[in-house]
Amino acid sequence: MLRRIRRPQALMVALIAFATAAGTGVAAAQSMTRGEYKVESFKKPSESELKKKLTPTQFEITQHEGTERPFSNEYWDNHEDGIYVDVVSGEPLFSSRDKFESGTGWPSFTRPLAPENIKVKTDKSLFMSRTEVRSAHADSHLGHLFDDGPKPTGQRYCMNSASMRFVPVKNLAAEGYGEYLKQFETKAHK
Repeated sequence: MLRRIRRPQALMVALIAFATAAGTGVAAAQSMTRGEYKVESFKKPSESELKKKLTPTQFEITQHEGTERPFSNEYWDNHEDGIYVDVVSGEPLFSSRDKFESGTGWPSFTRPLAPENIKVKTDKSLFMSRTEVRSAHADSHLGHLFDDGPKPTGQRYCMNSASMRFVPVKNLAAEGYGEYLKQFETKAHK
C-alpha cells in the first residue's frame, strides 16, 4: 500500500505534515503533493523545528512518550469515517473502520491501517512491561498495544489523539490518501 518516493520529495512530505499541523489547511497540502501521498525516506525534522510546528502537547506526547488525559482528548469520541495519520510525518496509521469504544477514554483500534507504518517496542516505564506503539517513519510515540481488544484481532491499539491527525473521508483524495477511499464504499460493520 505504501508507495516509495525519491529523497527530494521527502521534504515535500514533511512540509505537508507541518502545514497541516500548523493549520494552513488542505489547499497547501494539496498543491505540494499534487494529490498523491507518498513517503519513503522521510527525514525527521530537528527538535527545534518540531517545537515550532507542533503544539506543546503534540511535542510532549510524540517526542517524550507523554500520555493525554482520558476522555478529554480530541479523538476519543470521534465517530466520523476517515483515517488517522501521524501528526509529524503524515503516514497513514489507523482507519475509523477499525476504531471501537474501549471505555478507556483514548481512541482505540483493533489493527493498523498500514502495518508497515507501525513499529512496536517494549516499554518498561511505570514499573511494568508494556508494548509501546510508534510510527515507523517519524518514530513518533503513538500509544500502547494491549491484548484485551475485541474480535477479530483481540488487540487494542490505545492511541493518543495528539500524536495523530484525523482526515475525514471527504478529504482523503484531496490530501493524497485517495487509495484508502475504497474501504469506505461499503457500510461500516459496527
